[in-house]
Amino acid sequence: MAFSGDQDYIQKVRQTDMVSYLERIGIEPVRVREPNYWYLSPLRSEKTPSFKVNRRLNLWYDFGEGKGGNLIDFGIRYHQCSVADFLNAFKADLLLLAAAPAHTARVQPPQNRIKILEENQLQRPALLSYLTQRCIDIDLARMHCRQVHYELSGKTYYAIGFANDSGGYELRSPYSKISSSPKDMTTIGRGSDVLRVFEGFFDFLSYRTMHRDAHRGPENYLVLNSAAFFSKARPVIESHRQVHLYLDLDQTGKNLTSRALADNKHLIDESGLYQGFKDLNEYLIATSGKGRDSPRQTLGLDLSI
Repeated sequence: MAFSGDQDYIQKVRQTDMVSYLERIGIEPVRVREPNYWYLSPLRSEKTPSFKVNRRLNLWYDFGEGKGGNLIDFGIRYHQCSVADFLNAFKADLLLLAAAPAHTARVQPPQNRIKILEENQLQRPALLSYLTQRCIDIDLARMHCRQVHYELSGKTYYAIGFANDSGGYELRSPYSKISSSPKDMTTIGRGSDVLRVFEGFFDFLSYRTMHRDAHRGPENYLVLNSAAFFSKARPVIESHRQVHLYLDLDQTGKNLTSRALADNKHLIDESGLYQGFKDLNEYLIATSGKGRDSPRQTLGLDLSI
């Protein structure tokens, strides 16, 4: 079904709160000075935020490119598709956001920035138990993750830390899912022309756990850490002879996989392995017979220091 003639629907899409839409696809502001929300541009790679959304006007402008517009203009640029494809593919998400009241984006004020205090080998019982709940091999987790102690809002905590290419961390515990700045993707190179791509690091650890006894040749790995980094990851993806995708089976992940397969013939969609589940880690938990209880219920541990 095309929406080229449905002006009422198109107007609803244009009026959808853009800050909420960006948050929904994993793009968070770096700073906020109402009504302006500043981002690292989702349309290209940069280190200084130059992509602005004026929430009052509900319009965006990329100072690095000298271009801007409304949500539809952004959608066709970001997803590299036609207007009709954008309206069709994202109808459910856009209608949901259009119907929802605008809310304040989850931006961390300067005093609430995450400050990394120290990092060392994973050893805290709460974190090891959490990994067991998620059916992740502890030794493999220790190869790729660190125990990170951090400060937030004047309090100190610790979490499983997965480093990205820019020196930031994805931080996970039974009680939190946050990131320290700068946020970026993670590439793990082992001199191979075969690449395996994951949306989150627990899916990467799940794959490594599932194949820990397999005698495979060297493989390279790419963990997006956010679907928003898929466009940035294209040069890495296109530089490999064979690429296996293990993206989430939510709408965003399905759309990313569909676009990637259309653009690159050397990509292989591996999501058939975990059909019926949200992602590879959920599949691993279900098929291993572990992790049936909530970590909150079984651990009962305080992650503050």
